[in-house]
Amino acid sequence: MRRLIEGYQHFAHDLFPERRDHFKLLSDRQSPRWLFITCSDSRVVPDLILSTEPGDLFIIRNAGNIVPPEGPETYGGVSATIEYAIEVLDVRHVILCGHSDCGALKAALDHVALEKLPKAKLWLSHVDDAFHFKQPVNPADGPQAELASLIRGNVVAQLVNLRTQPAVINALHQNRIQVHGWYYDILSGRVERYDDEQKRFLPLSL
Repeated sequence: MRRLIEGYQHFAHDLFPERRDHFKLLSDRQSPRWLFITCSDSRVVPDLILSTEPGDLFIIRNAGNIVPPEGPETYGGVSATIEYAIEVLDVRHVILCGHSDCGALKAALDHVALEKLPKAKLWLSHVDDAFHFKQPVNPADGPQAELASLIRGNVVAQLVNLRTQPAVINALHQNRIQVHGWYYDILSGRVERYDDEQKRFLPLSL
């Protein structure tokens, strides 16, 4: 805990005063432009990767960057947060971002690891479709190339699920949002985007 308290003290004494006006603007409202759905993995830090500020990103995090498909048994925090982001906050982009070395996809390959984690096992059943959308193996991914191809496949699978959400369907029909699929490589810092037309991942660029 000492490290966290020292970090807070640095924020309170040094960082917060420098941005006092910014936080004053955020104190009674938020207007993020992007909904960012990603994994709970501690190595994925969206604001660091994207050089964003407080108030820029509305973030959903869970094991495996999962969006359960719309249905009678899938109402929960993820669906409710997507609905709120689109209908109340009026975000204009929804980004679903997977990452290299994802433990959720490792577990999908090794079900034995989940035998003592029944809730995690049930949650991770939502990544099963990743096998259907598995991407071509990229030798640049090295020893984890097979896993990386499955992780990219999971990004595509979750994009399919995302597009079953009523708020997403309506906003897409009204041209109010754009939906994006990304893959982040921890080792290189590289981010790729999924191209719907070419059905493959390409380097993220303007």
